[in-house]
Amino acid sequence: MFVLDANNPADLTVCLTNLGWLGTNEEITSLTIPGAGNMNYVLRVKTNQRSFILKQARGYVEKYPQVAAPAERVLIEASFYDKIKENDFLQHFMPEKLGVDVANKLVAIEDLGPANDCTILYQDGEELSVASLEKLVSYLSTLHQAFAKTRVDDELANEEMRVLNHEHIFKYPFMEENGFDLNTIQDGLQDLAVVYKKNNALRQRVEVLGGLYLSKGKYLLHGDFYPGSWLQTQKGIKVIDPEFCFFGSREFDLAVFIAHLHLSGQSEALIVKVAENYESFDQLNSAILNGFVGTEIMRRLIGLAQLPLEMSLDKKKMLLHIAYELILNE
Repeated sequence: MFVLDANNPADLTVCLTNLGWLGTNEEITSLTIPGAGNMNYVLRVKTNQRSFILKQARGYVEKYPQVAAPAERVLIEASFYDKIKENDFLQHFMPEKLGVDVANKLVAIEDLGPANDCTILYQDGEELSVASLEKLVSYLSTLHQAFAKTRVDDELANEEMRVLNHEHIFKYPFMEENGFDLNTIQDGLQDLAVVYKKNNALRQRVEVLGGLYLSKGKYLLHGDFYPGSWLQTQKGIKVIDPEFCFFGSREFDLAVFIAHLHLSGQSEALIVKVAENYESFDQLNSAILNGFVGTEIMRRLIGLAQLPLEMSLDKKKMLLHIAYELILNE
């Protein structure tokens, strides 16, 4: 397997030439890492003619090499790009797929130019604009409606990635002994978490929600719709990284979105606009939606996938209680 490496432009040139991804007289001039990715190894390739992005998936999570992950995820992402390109509205929000190398688990996509992801929202006082929120909700609403199925099938099942995600969303955070001392994140957080880890009613409800997540559904989901998957570019807000995509319950995508609005301290006035702008919001199952919202909040506060939060312990305590009530519909 060819291994993508920013320090090895010579071998990359050979690889891209063999794939036909470099044009006549096209030469690599620089290789840089465009951002701190979680799942994959990502490079921005600049040539004497253009620039593009390369992503390679390996058999583990790039940010957490000790966590195994299916390398086929990048091929699923490529299939998602193929799927949505027939919809001009959705394609406007996402980079175009340029090529895929199945053997080396490598995909080339359009370079959206200078950009920053939206994880800055987790810093105290940072606000998501109403315009950006409306665009993100429109993206989700269109994605869910444009490819809705009348019958469930095996397209984009993405089972291995969902099993991985299920472990880290619905199981790991609620284990009393998982080997992760939350006090290394923030003093006192472990004691806050133990109360919920010991709550059998909570764990049983989360287990039910986890089963629903693993079930196939009728709606095409992005699967990881949070600020790390949103880019602020010179052409407006864009959406990337659909490697967790699958056909499932649309409540899940919306719940992750709403949970991160809470986690990033957005105003209630902004959060209510999600319901106002999402088509057919009143047709959603509110208990399932709220359950997923609460679970995502909890897993980001007491699970392995921590966020760059500027948040006091008291604020986390309050959010954990809100999440608990959402999950149990109290």
